[in-house]
Amino acid sequence: MARPLQGQVAFITGAARGQGRAHAVRLARDGADIIAVDLCDQIASVPYPLGTSEELAGTVKLVEETGARIVARQADVRDRAALGAALQAGIDELGRLDIVVANAGIAPMQSGDDGWTDVIDVNLTGAYHTVEVALPTLKEQGAGGSIVLISSAAGLAGMASADAGAIGYAASKHGLVGLMRVYANLLAPHNIRVNSVHPSGVATPMINNEFTMKWLADMAASGAGTGGGNALPVQILQADDIANAVAWLVSDQARYITGVALPVDAGCVNKR
Repeated sequence: MARPLQGQVAFITGAARGQGRAHAVRLARDGADIIAVDLCDQIASVPYPLGTSEELAGTVKLVEETGARIVARQADVRDRAALGAALQAGIDELGRLDIVVANAGIAPMQSGDDGWTDVIDVNLTGAYHTVEVALPTLKEQGAGGSIVLISSAAGLAGMASADAGAIGYAASKHGLVGLMRVYANLLAPHNIRVNSVHPSGVATPMINNEFTMKWLADMAASGAGTGGGNALPVQILQADDIANAVAWLVSDQARYITGVALPVDAGCVNKR
């Protein structure tokens, strides 16, 4: 079985469950060792349960079952020093860094101003911190690398309700496109590629909870910013669908692809 990422190390945030777990397991199957980080705590403005230390331990087990090594740490992407320490613990054990997947995110869609602040801090500033703590090692190694920012279809189209948390979610995911494009230019001389991935709805705990499902139902009923769902006849994607795209982007098959905002959305954005 081909292992195109053999000998590489991937740093993944929000890795306790959902898309983050799927990225960790898929890249491990492709041969990469994993540095997995998750908050494993609750944020007050987020109405649904966030990932737990038990779920992060579950990711560790699944990665180890592939034969890959993994270093898992609890850290808040809003805390750059703590995030950097978690990454360094992984580098100290695994020896290098090649891939960064800035996946950590929240969706406090029905929250007020606290939701705006928290979603910008986690989704956008957290991604900035993730890239910045990784750059010294990537540059020092001199071997290039690949960075993927996990955005959303809501990062390419104006999908939001009037709630501050929902507006902040769309703004944060749009902000990731600007972050990606700037870093793609800044890091190209180092042969470090930077891209963003934009899923439509994915069957993860961020979506599959009573609060987000109600918000989606209210949006569909009102017609506000929804545009009628996906173009292809699929209502919701699976986390593995997104992980497959990320695995391709970070592989040598995509070695000349940088600065690209890649929808993996069953035609959702194109339909709008």
